[in-house]
Amino acid sequence: MDTRPSWDDYFMKIAQDVATRATCLRRHVGAVVVRDKRILSTGYNGSPPGQPHCTDVGCLMEEGRCIRTLHAEQNALIQAALHGVSTEGATLYGTCRPCHVCARMVVGAGIRRVVFAGDPPDGWGLDVLTGAGVELVRMPEAAPTAEKD
Repeated sequence: MDTRPSWDDYFMKIAQDVATRATCLRRHVGAVVVRDKRILSTGYNGSPPGQPHCTDVGCLMEEGRCIRTLHAEQNALIQAALHGVSTEGATLYGTCRPCHVCARMVVGAGIRRVVFAGDPPDGWGLDVLTGAGVELVRMPEAAPTAEKD
């Protein structure tokens, strides 16, 4: 009997590890982009290059949200683009659901499958993903994405 984790469990665990690099004080999120069982890129929520991190100068709050950081999904897609790696047909693993902005980026980047922990996408984000035929897979256990007030 094979006791190894499934591919989804394996890559979600890596996304959880990536989340430990997050620099936002409010939430730690990780993302991993995979195609053909190979990691293409990773990302966590943190400030753009050359900008101060929340861990150093505090969160920059606007309408109850920190706007200092890029989302994990955004950083994973930016890293792939920066290094010339196509994400067409890939799977994105995230420690939480993609927001409506990240959902649009996922569709635009050609991601075909999103595996996430926690609550499912809702509202316009869900409409964008399902309208583009992106397969959504919710993991049975929510990943730690602790929010701090």
